[in-house]
Amino acid sequence: MKHTKVKDLLNSTTTLQEVNAKGWVRTFRNNQFIALNDGSTINNIQCVVDFENTAEETLKRITTGAAVSVIGTLVESKGAGQKYEIQVQKLEILGDSDAEKFPMQPKKHSLEFLRENAHLRVRTNAFGAIMRVRSVLSFAVHKYFQEEGFVYVNTPIITGSDAEGAGEMFKVTALPFDNTPRTEDGKVNYKEDFFGKETNLTVSGQLEGETFAMALGQIYTFGPTFRAENSNTSRHLAEFWMIEPEVAFNDLDDNMDLAEDFIQYVIKYALDNCGDDLKFLEGRLLEEEKSKPQADRSEMPLLEKLNFVLENNFKRVSYTEAIDILRESTPNKKKKFNYIINEWGADLQSEHERFLVEKHFKCPVILYDYPANIKAFYMRLNDNTEPGRETVRAMDILFPGIGEIVGGSEREERYDVLIEKMKALEIDEEELSWYLDTRRFGSATHAGFGLGFERLVLFVTGMTNIRDVIPFPRTPGNAEF
Repeated sequence: MKHTKVKDLLNSTTTLQEVNAKGWVRTFRNNQFIALNDGSTINNIQCVVDFENTAEETLKRITTGAAVSVIGTLVESKGAGQKYEIQVQKLEILGDSDAEKFPMQPKKHSLEFLRENAHLRVRTNAFGAIMRVRSVLSFAVHKYFQEEGFVYVNTPIITGSDAEGAGEMFKVTALPFDNTPRTEDGKVNYKEDFFGKETNLTVSGQLEGETFAMALGQIYTFGPTFRAENSNTSRHLAEFWMIEPEVAFNDLDDNMDLAEDFIQYVIKYALDNCGDDLKFLEGRLLEEEKSKPQADRSEMPLLEKLNFVLENNFKRVSYTEAIDILRESTPNKKKKFNYIINEWGADLQSEHERFLVEKHFKCPVILYDYPANIKAFYMRLNDNTEPGRETVRAMDILFPGIGEIVGGSEREERYDVLIEKMKALEIDEEELSWYLDTRRFGSATHAGFGLGFERLVLFVTGMTNIRDVIPFPRTPGNAEF
């Protein structure tokens, strides 16, 4: 008999039918009531066992974590909190679970304990909910761009270019570590390596994406990216997923419009399709925040916060205006910030971004026109900026609880200006000659942005640590599973 998902059983409109359900035991009470979950929904279905006519040996094997198959009649439940239950006629243990050893017992576990058991934590309500929301958001990303006529491009994971110019990259090599070939001056001889040159794991698909946008008009990438940045924080991962659209003929204003529309679309899609999971996560967040001081608690419950982002335009503020606000702010004057803002040109930290969003404007903020010397070489230099205060057509979107969620810019489309910027930063022109070709042959205004997918999932689920919204987090000192 073909089994039916728990989600479909709970949404059924017909009772008194014989059904087969398969899943994992969450709890087993009074030798009679199994709470069964198969991952299709956060909700369990209650399966009522006729314990008087079930072998005691079988009853002993119905433990938390065991995989079981039940066949029985779907009936309206007499118990509170559930619409239907299954009156079990036949029960089969598909896989035993030793109750003494199974780590995911039906009790509250710390998030740190669950990270140590990342291969099993998805069997808890919270992580089942997070991963279903992540899946729906991932689908919504593709749905949005496909509906808008974007072409999905798979940019390389192994690359010879450092898109950010930051140098914090994982090297890819097939050379032996115990007998590495060297050049005459003692450097690693990459000519003998697999690709015949130095290669790394990608930090961004942007540069390759630009080349496709200059032929296909509007493209997006959505794939894994890697940063060898030794940041052991709740906001950083060494391996994460990036969404990067790139659009020919778009300027900075178009770019901001696209990012805002995109973010609101995917959040609305999650709200429309993950109601039960988000409601559960909202309750989880409220419980967690009870132990925090009032000042550190969220101003809005999760669902209200998500709807607030949908119903309000993002506030657009220039970097210069933001610096003035921060310089005059109470935490800056009282030296409460870890990084005091004294002058124009400072690189904003997460504490500054969150102050602007959570305390000053109290809504998502788009900062634009950043100082050129704190941004990447490919960002378009603004015309008519005063010497020493040159700015670029860059934009960052800041979200409550997260800080920066999107970084983007209008790209420098002028060949001569781009060459000068590369020379100033000592970026090898020959290494990026393929990228410069997009400026040599039919250059045009274009713009794009990058959105760290995990930061979006973090915001939508209300979680506070980025390690809890990716199946198997990769962080400094940790590559388990």
